Amino acid sequence: MMDHRSVPVMTQYLAKIVEHLELLHREEREAVARAARMVADQIKEDRIVYAYGPGGHSNLGAQEIFFRAGGLMHISAILDEGTLLSGGALRSMAIERTPGYGAIVIDDYGLKEGDLLILINAYGINAALIDAALEARARGVKTIGVTSVRHARATPENHPARHPSKRNLCDLVDVVLDSKIEVGDAVIEIEGVEQRVAAMSTFANTYLLQSLVAETVRLLAEEGVHPPIWMSGNATGGDEANNRFIGRFKGRIKKL
Repeated sequence: MMDHRSVPVMTQYLAKIVEHLELLHREEREAVARAARMVADQIKEDRIVYAYGPGGHSNLGAQEIFFRAGGLMHISAILDEGTLLSGGALRSMAIERTPGYGAIVIDDYGLKEGDLLILINAYGINAALIDAALEARARGVKTIGVTSVRHARATPENHPARHPSKRNLCDLVDVVLDSKIEVGDAVIEIEGVEQRVAAMSTFANTYLLQSLVAETVRLLAEEGVHPPIWMSGNATGGDEANNRFIGRFKGRIKKL
């Protein structure tokens, strides 16, 4: 067996990424199919689908499927300034740990009974996230969670990031897309360095979310529905293609 120390770290990281994505492909296909059915049903009714990733890098998940080439125009990213890293990293972390904050955000976006909310957070425990899930459920909003079940289960109840209820996102949503992120997220060990490096959660979230979008479009096409899909504005004809639909969503999608 080759000593991993002789393998370039880029090669080690690539192997870890491929191994993890293959795990998700094997074990999360049924969950992605269930979630895609939920999204497809919303789009068939011309309803907006909301995506919220309360947490510094969890916001990237919501951005990943919003206003994105090849993405569904019906998706509205909840990009609240409180937890965006652009407002300050330490500030973001403090706000994601603030009880009550997530409920305020859900109220601000006006989610109501029958809406669908995708909640994205690898660790699945923070106060803003749990409050968003609880508020959505109280309003009759359907929910999909993109989160790591094992990370949440392994996090002590007294962790300072936890919601006062000590609950986990995976126990509060209708469908879980389990990202299977290990505790700590980073996956590469370097000799002489105590802390692992090279995080995995963004790859996992992106694969699950983009698979969800693609499966949703496949389902709709199979049923004779052709949803509006964003084309890259940097591609020839992109602006013209998108402008055919923008009026349909302007005012309905807060950050458009």
